[in-house]
Amino acid sequence: MKKLGMACVMILFAATSAFAHFGMLIPNKDVVEPADKSVSLTLSFSHPFEGVGMDLVKPKVFSVFYNGKQTDLLDTLSEATVMNHKAWKSTYTVKRPGVYRFFMEPTPYWEPAEDVSIIHYTQTIVSAFGDEEGWSEPLGVKTEIVPLTRPFASRTGFVFTGRVLLNGKPVPNAEVEVEYYNAKNTITAPNDHHVTYVVHADDSGVFTFACPQPGWWGFAALNEGDFTIKDPEGKDKPVELGAVLWVQMTPWNTK
Repeated sequence: MKKLGMACVMILFAATSAFAHFGMLIPNKDVVEPADKSVSLTLSFSHPFEGVGMDLVKPKVFSVFYNGKQTDLLDTLSEATVMNHKAWKSTYTVKRPGVYRFFMEPTPYWEPAEDVSIIHYTQTIVSAFGDEEGWSEPLGVKTEIVPLTRPFASRTGFVFTGRVLLNGKPVPNAEVEVEYYNAKNTITAPNDHHVTYVVHADDSGVFTFACPQPGWWGFAALNEGDFTIKDPEGKDKPVELGAVLWVQMTPWNTK
């Protein structure tokens, strides 16, 4: 009976560990108005639909891209808790109109269930004071999703389109995992297939997905890295590189 119970636990662990990981970089708003110039950001690592968190050690890079310049924000981070696991938070005060692209490169995460290290290059994009210039420009990081649809001030039901880049080049037929941040745990999945959705990009790395629910949606394009990282036993193991972008869908207001 004990062996059977342990086997059930292992099967359950294998099933839950197979769900998609997402680097998360969630601001409290995607549009900044002059009356409130402060943006609060939460950095975490999780299964966002299920509300299952993992510890996020202090990121290797946390920065903001604005007007062609990257500014280091690591010193602004303070420890936080998200989904009962270690996370980080920051506050950024916007001073000028423009598009602010917040970016996180985490410390590699070793995932024994998949025998890989995971690095999710994660970003979210915020518009300030009505300026929309530059939201579709590549950042120039290792891998990224370049939005082809404006990634802020979107409404529920909008279609989002993006292009997957790896080393600055489009990734033909890239597989993109899509997951809803079920922050209030109000949405249930009829089966596991409804936890993470999957779309394939076309030959130029372009994909499209319609977001039916208000809230934050994560898009993660996964590719194998062109380098290895040693596992806890000192063996060279492959690396999963994730280009992750978070986009908010705002509900329609009715009178």
